[in-house]
Amino acid sequence: MIIKPQFKLKEYENGLYLVSTPLGNLKDITLRAIEILRQSHYILCEDTRISKNLLDKYQIKSKLISNHKFNEKKNVVKIIGYLKSGKIISLISDAGTPSISDPGSILVNECINNEIKIFPIPGPSAVAAAVSISGFSDKFLFCGFFPDKKQQLSNELKKFSEFENSLVFFISPKKINKIIPEIKKNFTGRKIIFCREITKIYEEFIRKNVDELELFEIEPKGELTIVISEKKINKNLSQKLTESDMNIIKKMINKLSTKEITDILSQITKVPKKEIYNYCLELKNEK
Repeated sequence: MIIKPQFKLKEYENGLYLVSTPLGNLKDITLRAIEILRQSHYILCEDTRISKNLLDKYQIKSKLISNHKFNEKKNVVKIIGYLKSGKIISLISDAGTPSISDPGSILVNECINNEIKIFPIPGPSAVAAAVSISGFSDKFLFCGFFPDKKQQLSNELKKFSEFENSLVFFISPKKINKIIPEIKKNFTGRKIIFCREITKIYEEFIRKNVDELELFEIEPKGELTIVISEKKINKNLSQKLTESDMNIIKKMINKLSTKEITDILSQITKVPKKEIYNYCLELKNEK
């Protein structure tokens, strides 16, 4: 007689669980995510129809509560009441990690204010997936969705263009052709990758130089994750110390160490650290 080992399910603490779910391929879910979803008294989800496909596949019978951007505030009092009564509640989004460019942050903050425990159940993330295959710097800034208003969009992209690291955005396919001219205007000299339908049947990755971008002739299907490469700094264009820079150094030379002055000046100018350091030494040697 073969005796099969009996595995006891972990008993989870009462509280709010932020559970990451697949981006498209339903196999991309962790065993722990399935376990906590099965043990949840309620599961908060954006679209119950989309979530039901996943939950049915893994025979998860927990009760669903619709929780999207239009009713999130209205739901808070009821959900906090459930949590205070000792319920286990999971929050999921239609795809990926909840509360990041998705509903959830309002509830999370209310839980913090009410000293209710919050637990992350990590898993799929469109941001991490896109950056990992981009080939760009792994130092990146996640910017969420592009603004809707033209002036706000222009101002935001101008600001983001000053960042030297890679940039990640989400965008609806309906808006992509409105965004491309602004991307070309603000990110010349950089590379870009459009990640479409990540992990789904029609998954596609489009790699381009920003300067060569053209409008899409046919509107792409599915939400896009865009990664723009890091800003290349031409060291040959580094600035020299200006008279103003020298005056600032002279004022600090008796108050701060050479290293401290070098660190401060290098952050507010494009002057190489070596040049700042050497000038500090010259001043000290003159005494």
